[in-house]
Amino acid sequence: MKSLQGHTARKRFGQNFLHDAHIIRQIVDAISPKNTDHIVEIGPGLGAITEYLTIDAARLDVIEIDRDLIPRLQEKFGMNSQFQIHESDALKFNFAKLLDKSNNPASSQLRIVGNLPYNISTPLLFHLFSFPGLIEDMHFMLQKEVVERMAAPAGSPDYGRLSIMAQYHSKVDMLFTVPPGAFNPAPKVDSAIVRLQPYKQPKIIAKNVKHFEKLVTQAFTQRRKTIRNSLKTMANTEQLEHAGISPELRPEVITLTQYVTLSNLLQQNNSN
Repeated sequence: MKSLQGHTARKRFGQNFLHDAHIIRQIVDAISPKNTDHIVEIGPGLGAITEYLTIDAARLDVIEIDRDLIPRLQEKFGMNSQFQIHESDALKFNFAKLLDKSNNPASSQLRIVGNLPYNISTPLLFHLFSFPGLIEDMHFMLQKEVVERMAAPAGSPDYGRLSIMAQYHSKVDMLFTVPPGAFNPAPKVDSAIVRLQPYKQPKIIAKNVKHFEKLVTQAFTQRRKTIRNSLKTMANTEQLEHAGISPELRPEVITLTQYVTLSNLLQQNNSN
């Protein structure tokens, strides 16, 4: 792996450090940090974006798993009273604890940003979705293909479990793409910036979100099958039709609303 500013990017952490000043500026402009913001940066790396966030945010917490980067970040930004480093795995981090401190001058909600390692992006998104009401918005650099899946509408070949769950929890906007050359080392794929704005209340509410997640996961385990066959252990033909779903349809053409409706119907039947 190539060395950048004396640090060798580690493959096991999925490190690809941003170095393109124009792209960095674009990302910061998209985030548009304000002096009332409580921002949390996941994987600050060498601090390319952090540098701008410390200027404007009322408070900045950064979560970094690579202990070799901690002293560098502390030396560079530690003199700022609003800056704090957490050496932790973001997948296991309790984001709620960041709002537990009294006399917090920042917003009562978190703004999350990060250049996410491709190998943890999906589980991390699901982890963040588990903190309803805590997050104002999220701006992430992800593999372009992942962002396309998140934003895909029903009927698209990219539409699947990630599309449905991301769109259930938040408004999804793909902002712009980032070429491999903007990173060191350069990844083999294009990246993209996505903005997620969690809904205060989902447009259609699942009575049991865990059951809804399980239903959607089961539906897409074999996406080439009909929904009747995919969900044969969870729903029968009558229940599918009652939810307005033709049993002969494939999972990728069924809308978010239809999946929630079916989940709620099944939950209602179970409680009767």
